[in-house]
Parts: sequence; C-alpha cells; structure tokens
Amino acid sequence: MPSNTLCSLSAVELRRMIGAGEISPVELLESCITRIEELNPAVNAIAAKAYGRARAEAKQAEKAVMSGAPLGRLHGLPIGIKDLEDTAGVLTTHGSPLYRDHVPQLDSSQVARVRAAGAIVVAKTNTPEFGAGANTRNVVWGATGNPFDPALNAGGSSGGSAAALACDMLPICTGSDTGGSLRIPAAICGVVGFRPSAGLISMESRQLGWTPISVLGPMARNVADTRLLFGAQLGVDSRDPLSHPSDAAAAGARRAVDLATLRVAWTSDFAQCPVSAEIRAVMRRRMASMQHLFRSCEEFTFDLGEADRCFDVIRAQGFVARYMESYERDRTQLGPNIRANYEIGQAMSFGDAAWAHAEQTQIFRRFQEIYRDYDLVIAPTTPVSPFPWTQLYLAELDGQKLRNYYHWLALTYFVTLVTNPCICLPCGRDDHGMPFGIQVVGSFGGDAALLDVAAALEEALAGLSGLERPVPDTRLLASPRPELRSIVTAAPDKRWQDGA
Repeated sequence: MPSNTLCSLSAVELRRMIGAGEISPVELLESCITRIEELNPAVNAIAAKAYGRARAEAKQAEKAVMSGAPLGRLHGLPIGIKDLEDTAGVLTTHGSPLYRDHVPQLDSSQVARVRAAGAIVVAKTNTPEFGAGANTRNVVWGATGNPFDPALNAGGSSGGSAAALACDMLPICTGSDTGGSLRIPAAICGVVGFRPSAGLISMESRQLGWTPISVLGPMARNVADTRLLFGAQLGVDSRDPLSHPSDAAAAGARRAVDLATLRVAWTSDFAQCPVSAEIRAVMRRRMASMQHLFRSCEEFTFDLGEADRCFDVIRAQGFVARYMESYERDRTQLGPNIRANYEIGQAMSFGDAAWAHAEQTQIFRRFQEIYRDYDLVIAPTTPVSPFPWTQLYLAELDGQKLRNYYHWLALTYFVTLVTNPCICLPCGRDDHGMPFGIQVVGSFGGDAALLDVAAALEEALAGLSGLERPVPDTRLLASPRPELRSIVTAAPDKRWQDGA
C-alpha cells in the first residue's frame, strides 16, 4: 500500500493492520509526517513537532510487533496533543508568550495514559492562548485556517486538532472543552468531537477542581476512532477531585442500537441562544431529512433559565483562579480574551458566585427531566458558518450586537452547564459549502450509550444524501498560507518547528 494513503485510513483499521503485521508503525508515522509537511503550511494546525522522538518510538513499536510482545490499545498510532497539555520533553506553549520556551519534564496524566497505550506523540496542535476563544490563533504559532477554506477560522479552542484530523495528518488527536472547544472545531472542520462526563478523563490541571465545566476529550474522523482513543484516556487520578472509575462499557466494543426505538427532542436555539437565520434553516432541513430514523422526533422548547449569566460567572471564576498572579504582575503579557475574562471575574461578588452555582443546579435538574420522555437531545453546534480567522470573534449576529466575545458560543456552553455527555457529528454542509455539525446530547452519565447511538446515527447519516461527512478538497491546500503566521511576534526555537 502506498505510504501516502495510510494516513487516510481509520485509526481502528490502522491499529488492526499494525497488530496483524500488515503495516509497520514506522511506515505509518512517515506517512503522517509526509502529510503534515505537505498540507500544514496551508492550514497551520501543527505547533511544536516531535519527529525525532516519534521516529525512535515507532522503531520500538515495530520491534514489539515483531517479537510478539503484548500490544496496547493504541499501539503504533500517531497522535496529536493539544498544546494545552503537558508533554515531557516536547514544547508546551499554551499559545502564550509566557510559555514560549516551556518544555515540561512530565506528561500530563492524559498524555501519560495514551502513551502507555502505545500512541506515539508526533506533534502538538494549535490552540488560542490558554484555550480562550473559538478562533484558534495566537502570537506564538499564528492562526489555524479551516481545511475547507484556509481564509476562514477552524474553530477553537481545539482547532489545531480538528484541522489536522480533517486533513488526514493524524488519525487521532486530543482536545478539551469548556464552552464548546471540542465540539465547535469538530463541527466546522467536519470531524467528530466528544465531550464526556466530567471525571472520566482525569484533569489534574483544573484550578477549581470541583467545578465540572472543563473536561478533556477525544477527537477523530469517525465515532469508532473517537471511542478507541477515549478508552485509552479513561483513568482515575487522585489530583483531580472529580476523577472516578468509568463504566467499562464506555471503552468497550460498540453495542447495537435501533434508532427506530429512540425519541428525539431537537432545537435550533435552546429558546434563547443567538443563531443565524441561515443555520436555523439548515437545522430544520436536517431534522426533516433524518426524522424518519427515529421513533419520534419533535421540536422542543427548553427552559434553561439564566444560562448566559450563569455561565459568565462560573467561567470567570476559573479565569480569576488561574490568572490572578499573571494579571497582577504584567497584564500586557496576556491576550485580550484572557484579560477580558479575568476582569469580568474580578468585578463579581460572592453573591454572584453563590447565585450562579444555585442557578446551574436548577438548570441541571430541569434538563434531566427531559429524559423522562426523550432519549436524545439534538441541536446545531455553531450559530453561523465559519467567518474569517482575521476576525477574532463574532461581535454581532443578524444585526444584533452580542453580549461579549464568547456569546456566539451559547449553543455549546448551554450544554456545558448541564454536564451531560455530548458528541458532535458531521452532518453535511451548510449553504456556504462549509461543514455543518450537530450536537447529540445523551442522558446524564450515559457516555457509553451515547457512543453506541452516535455510531448508529453516523452510519445512517452516511446513507442519506447531503448528510454524509464532508471531506476537504486538498487542491485548495496546495499552496502555503504565510498570512496564517503573520500574527506571530517571536516564534519558539526553530528546532521545535522542524521536529528535531
């Protein structure tokens, strides 16, 4: 098999082929590196590269196969790690000039787990500064362009991972999600992003350890690959107070689901999120096209209370906890999104915090009542088609000014507040020819069941004209886009860019 086709195969198939001795981990790695070097100049999805170490590990992985040694779940699979996660010996910048030359000595618990399962870290993937915002751009690495049109944004904050996957640079990548950072880039790059229940993947870096709005999760090109990575990410860590043992079924083999037995409640806006008229129309057409798949499929009117204000407070608390020292020492070293979030939090009172946590509890309880009569909730993931990456955020929508720089993410952060597992699935293209993704929200704690449903729904959508996963035209990515690097002020040492 030509090496340039290997990187386009699914992670599940690649792992099978490695285990069967049909391909070598070395051969697969070189295929991915070739793809990265060919296409990354057009989208800038990749931050630091770790080619030297990856090649050494691929050779060891090849020897393990040849010697008949036990092989891990991800044995020999190349992986991209979001540049918010510590990787021992590999540059981890968080997209911030404060960490431009930061090389951790230890892996984060998640990275240690996937490496223990046999994954080979090839590169870090780009992210906004400290993951703040849904447009992946920073002054260290530059902006990530959308694989379907590099002049447009790739979403965020896991935009580098989503773009790398869409371009077949890597078969699996990690991501994280607070207000939609897994789901938004997955939606507008045409891949899968899974926001699991808090505590299943330990997150020892969370400053406010008892607050479940931030989680780590897997990204891939299809549900089976996403589940494969998820199984390796699962684990308990005593540094994370929300960490708890998982249901083995969440990582296990897919169980058959009959979509015709399921009751679906769907919405375009959760009754209050800003959503463009175009996306509302696309969502209505999508639900009309797939409603026959289910036992029932009804548009539902949600009551999520003061979800916007609630998210403002809970999110801002995290920024105050994490960035107080940096802000007070030299706020000019922090980007505008970080400063804005910190200042919002500093202006709040203890009463605001108490109110927000009480309101989230009420929102959570009302949302869970829906599952007495329905099995799934489906909503669009983003309120607009991707806009240019040069536009930091969406300030207004259909002529209406939005509340702040992240208000346009309400569709995803409303789901964040209820804490139910949620997966973003590709669902054709919007009216501008860009990928369109739906959020499928499962029952509280029902991660394994949601993955089963998502696999069945993915197969069904692939059989419906116009609802299959879109694939970018690589001819659009033949020329480098130096403008994506134009916002870089001073890049890290060149060896991290060349993969030494």
